[in-house]
Amino acid sequence: MRWRGKTAIAGLAAVSALAAAYAYLRYRSPFNRLLPDHLARPDSQFLDISGLSLHLRMAGRGDPVMLLVHGFAASTFTWHAVFDRLSEIGTVIAIDRPGFGLTARAANDDWHGANPFDHDAQADLLVALLDRLGIEHAMLIGHSAGGTVATLAALRHPRRFTRLVLIAPAIYLNLPPPLWLKHWLDYRPVQRLVPVVTHSLARLDGPILRRAWHDPGRIPPDTRAAYTEPFHLYGWDAGMLALARANRPLDLPSHLSELTQPILIITGDDDRIVPTAQSLRLAAELPRAELIVIPDCGHIPQEEQPVAFLEALERFVRRTAVKSAAPANE
Repeated sequence: MRWRGKTAIAGLAAVSALAAAYAYLRYRSPFNRLLPDHLARPDSQFLDISGLSLHLRMAGRGDPVMLLVHGFAASTFTWHAVFDRLSEIGTVIAIDRPGFGLTARAANDDWHGANPFDHDAQADLLVALLDRLGIEHAMLIGHSAGGTVATLAALRHPRRFTRLVLIAPAIYLNLPPPLWLKHWLDYRPVQRLVPVVTHSLARLDGPILRRAWHDPGRIPPDTRAAYTEPFHLYGWDAGMLALARANRPLDLPSHLSELTQPILIITGDDDRIVPTAQSLRLAAELPRAELIVIPDCGHIPQEEQPVAFLEALERFVRRTAVKSAAPANE
């Protein structure tokens, strides 16, 4: 009985401490204070797509049209080292996926129709964006979890996405946040703890980013800042909660034979997030895939080895050239 009493007191103290931390982080921390306009770039655009304020950057003109889809906990920034060059090749469009970057963090009652955090809805959002811009076909370029979304979009809309570039794609892995967490997120006390945990992780000095690079010593300071900036946006933790609650397993491997588009897979030889071996496996299981393994490179080739990344992409673009209905970007 004495042991149980001590355990109950310890549990009560832990809950009280977490509640106090939540209150402090919610009302006293500098997080959750900025709006997307505060962090927008001069070339940022915000389009209302199905009731969601979608942030994107668009540059260049003509064919090919390249639609860039970032990975988990990233944003349009992940393309900063290659964006300008891609705009010289054709039309380049980079978006912030729902729940990330400057795209609005819709609360559960704010969207119209499908839950924008659901995988199918994220894939269909890409088509809705093309429709809004008057673009008939595009080449999808997806990184990591964005590669999963790109693959799903290509399966659901094969006529719209005529070519596919998958960078360290998470095809054989379940997407973060972890699926085991989903059941617990139905409980209100756990939901209230999410901001505490996510704010604490946000304050860390980029452990995930360091693991994503082959040589973390080369990560520029402005890159670290760019990855943490969105944590200061109002409602970003609510968006992360909604994303976790919408997460579900996908059975993409059983549908790989349906992807008949030309596909380029790019990975680093030292990818510790999506192991390099998984990209090799994917290339072997796809009908029309080409594989590029970049030396001395981790999980984010477009940032760590942008020159090698662009060389591989440009060769693929030249070999697989198709006509797309692309508007001039005024």
